[in-house]
Amino acid sequence: MTHLNSRDDCLTMDARDPLAPLREHFDLPDGVIYLDGNSLGARPRAALARSQQVVAQEWGRDLIRSWNSAGWFDMPKRLGDRLAPLIGARAGEVVVTDTTSLNLFKALAAALAIQEGKDPARRTIVTERANFPTDIYMADGLTRWLDRGYRIRLVDTHDELAAAVDEDCAVLMLTHVNYRSGRQHDMGALSALAHARGALVIWDLAHSAGAVPLDLHGDGKDGGAASGADFAVGCTYKYLNGGPGAPAFIWVPQRHQAAFSHPLTGWWSHARPFAMDHGFAAADGIGRALCGTQPVLSLALVECGLDVFDNTDMAAIRAKSLALTDLFIALVETRCARHPLGLVTPRAHAERGSHVSFTHPHGYAVMAALIERGVIGDYREPEIMRFGFTPLYTRFSDVWDAVEVLRDILDNERFDKKMNIHARRDAVT
Repeated sequence: MTHLNSRDDCLTMDARDPLAPLREHFDLPDGVIYLDGNSLGARPRAALARSQQVVAQEWGRDLIRSWNSAGWFDMPKRLGDRLAPLIGARAGEVVVTDTTSLNLFKALAAALAIQEGKDPARRTIVTERANFPTDIYMADGLTRWLDRGYRIRLVDTHDELAAAVDEDCAVLMLTHVNYRSGRQHDMGALSALAHARGALVIWDLAHSAGAVPLDLHGDGKDGGAASGADFAVGCTYKYLNGGPGAPAFIWVPQRHQAAFSHPLTGWWSHARPFAMDHGFAAADGIGRALCGTQPVLSLALVECGLDVFDNTDMAAIRAKSLALTDLFIALVETRCARHPLGLVTPRAHAERGSHVSFTHPHGYAVMAALIERGVIGDYREPEIMRFGFTPLYTRFSDVWDAVEVLRDILDNERFDKKMNIHARRDAVT
């Protein structure tokens, strides 16, 4: 990408981009370069009309009848089947429901229960210290609640993971693409390693689903590794563009569904939810990963995001993602070379997700200045500026323009060096 030396070169890339027409599916404000789809995806144009349809017609006119006539009751499974191909899963293995944190709790509880039946001596959950904090919080909360001698082992470096998966490891719990650095794990290799050593594997796909080709089964049918995952969770409001706080998803492969159990046994996971039995009997299949009544309006908007993916495939999305991130890295490192910027994200394609992170001593202040100028990225401690690239709507010319704004801010020190992050920080960045 270093041969792109002008904005005109980037416009030429946009003109040749096979995904360029998909930008029209999104309502993006004028004057804004949106590089934060790794936190919240842009709004599909169809979402407004769909929300009005659900509120005015399905709820307003048809009322409770819409649970049947509009298919409300079946939405978690139907949407799960639509999402499944994007993550290398199969029909009947995914439901869209609850939050990523709750789904992780279910998956971890199920994995520990399965392991207790096979090898009760295993009492360690292995994860990275750099994992997204809520994943660690949920694991800590579950193990304290169980009070059966489980412990969490936090690994500090990627190279330590292999050694940490030993005879005491019950579950390896990892996020596929790290939320800070954008580093991507080799899912097939780590899943195979864990299985060879008797552990189960849970993957958090929050920064992967919709941006990176995935093959959860790893059976080789889609070019995957020789050994697949055991459980996976993820959100729909990032690259899947489901809307703020949209329901998450959980994947339970058919081979684990009969043994899948967790403490959140709500009525939607009951085999006969409307029998109103006093005793709980788990539903067959993926239905047992549900819990309580579903948020219909939010689920309906998730489908608008999934609809866009019908116009492309994950291979094309990945190719553009890598081209965008290659270009961004090259332009920042050449046009902003005299500034103290440090690349955090791996250069190797196999190790990179779809966002790029740079450090700067005044990272929070620089990001605040970028946002003020209409270039929206975000900030994570320590000193990390994150820039997300969503191939469905990000243009190559956006990359050029964003770097030019960054260069101007740095060259002319158009940021507040005295900004006190702890005193002035926004709740969400």
